[in-house]
Amino acid sequence: MNALDRHFGVTAAGSSIRQEIIGGLTTFATMSYIVFVQPTVLSAAGMPFGGVLLATCVAAAIGCFLMGGLARYPFSLAPGMGENFFFAFVVCGTMGFSWQNGLGITFIAGLMFLVLSLFGVRERVMEVLPDGLKNAIGPAIGIFIAFVGMQWGGVVVPNPATIVSLGDITRGAPLLTLGGVLLISALVARGIRGGILIGILATCLIGYLSGVMPPPTDSPRISGETVFALRFDELATHWQDALLAIGLLFFMDLFDTVGTLVGVSRQAGFIGDDGKLPRAGRAFFSDAAASCAGGLLGTSTLTTYVESATGVAAGARTGLAAIVTGICFLCAILLAPVVRFVGQDIGPVFYGVEATAPHVAMYPGVAPALIVVGFLMMTPLRNVDWDDITESLPAFLTIAMMVFGFAIHEGISAGCVSFVAVKLAAGRWKEVHPLMFVIGVLLAARYALM
Repeated sequence: MNALDRHFGVTAAGSSIRQEIIGGLTTFATMSYIVFVQPTVLSAAGMPFGGVLLATCVAAAIGCFLMGGLARYPFSLAPGMGENFFFAFVVCGTMGFSWQNGLGITFIAGLMFLVLSLFGVRERVMEVLPDGLKNAIGPAIGIFIAFVGMQWGGVVVPNPATIVSLGDITRGAPLLTLGGVLLISALVARGIRGGILIGILATCLIGYLSGVMPPPTDSPRISGETVFALRFDELATHWQDALLAIGLLFFMDLFDTVGTLVGVSRQAGFIGDDGKLPRAGRAFFSDAAASCAGGLLGTSTLTTYVESATGVAAGARTGLAAIVTGICFLCAILLAPVVRFVGQDIGPVFYGVEATAPHVAMYPGVAPALIVVGFLMMTPLRNVDWDDITESLPAFLTIAMMVFGFAIHEGISAGCVSFVAVKLAAGRWKEVHPLMFVIGVLLAARYALM
């Protein structure tokens, strides 16, 4: 214990070994839903469920160990919500890359993070994008995730006349999904630690007892199928989409990491009077190295989780808490059968055999969590200057194009192009960063040449 105290500076930080352990356990409880969600999301891209589960837990543990041991902060990492949907639905879906090449794209983006972190460039890149877009991209991804959650819960269904419409919410799966949303919301509102995780498990228990979620016919086979499975052969033939995917993954993780580090560090009192975060370079390096590890092991981009704030609120002040969270992720591998039950697709059971071609997926076990997590990502919208149309219109188009076009990258692209265009039209071109002009022109050219 004395060695741990000296290495992490626990007493010097005004904490204790007990507080750090409690903080680490609290953080894991609040972010452990990713263990259930990640294999379900990436299996939609054709990845093996058990392989993704193993890769997710091991990569998250590596990220936590790096952040705790190298940067010595109580921040924990795991595959990002948003980045995982971008991987499954855009990189492997719309763009058509195989999941192996998708991992290659993830790894390259991680290397970019790593190099820019070493040279301190990563923080300065934030100056390129305007505040309106920074505050709109996260919420737009949140609405996108919530929309997927509503589909997976049967709350909204395909409609040939209106594209989508309200599903039959009197049936079991939609009722279970809406009940799960209400349950998770109540737990979160009451400030219960791990409310999302408790809500997921309770929803699945109700689903099992009511017969909505039957026991899965197969058990997950934990294997290393995704480890070092990354490939790069499709990137050369589809280099435009590859470059776009790499760039967007970079910016998405950049927003997540910087926003989380600044927000949680202010809460914990880590930021000094000069407004800087000590050892920020190490924190960025840990995040970047974890993303590289994720690509190598077989999961999507890792990022620092804002749920780390719950551990800080519980008293965590040093990297020992992140180490504890990492150990919890390793232990979560033993819960594979539970994860498989929670993430099972009941689409064929719900819709009937005759309606399964084309197959309609339904995951009511994780759908409520997606809807609530999507809602929780709305907060930055309050910072958009809605009275300035040159700031608010690009933010709105980012959200509208991402959700209605069902493409994260198209929403970000539309926001960038419209920002440059509307600023020029308003004669306020001096407010646009020079590099933003380049980005806007290149994205506009991409649309023109499609």
